[in-house]
Amino acid sequence: MAGARQRTPASGPGLPPIAPVTGWRLATRLPRDHYVRLDSNDYSVHPSAIGRIVQVAADLERVQITCDGRRAGEHPRCWAGHQSITDPAHAVAAAGLRLAHRLTLTRPADTVVEQRDLADYDKILDVSPARWS
Repeated sequence: MAGARQRTPASGPGLPPIAPVTGWRLATRLPRDHYVRLDSNDYSVHPSAIGRIVQVAADLERVQITCDGRRAGEHPRCWAGHQSITDPAHAVAAAGLRLAHRLTLTRPADTVVEQRDLADYDKILDVSPARWS
């Protein structure tokens, strides 16, 4: 093959200017149950982040959850399906928040309601007690 050009490693394309993205990344609002779902598994997040946007980053070994740049959860990656992975500290914090919520006193509303005499309705409907007999 005269004239055919041979490829050498030096003539191939170089490395990209930026390292390729590996792993999984997502941002989501943390629901009231304080778990994020990755693939088919649920990973606990500290309940102080409930209702806020959290960033989830996962690779082949770890799942890391951050909120406002601070770590809100970190777990080993679970490859089994449909598992709930809970950090014991997250469970204790959630129980404490639930207890504090239950112990919060709420004052009943001070609503003034007018009391109407039932005889007024008898007059409006032209009903007299004598007619009931």
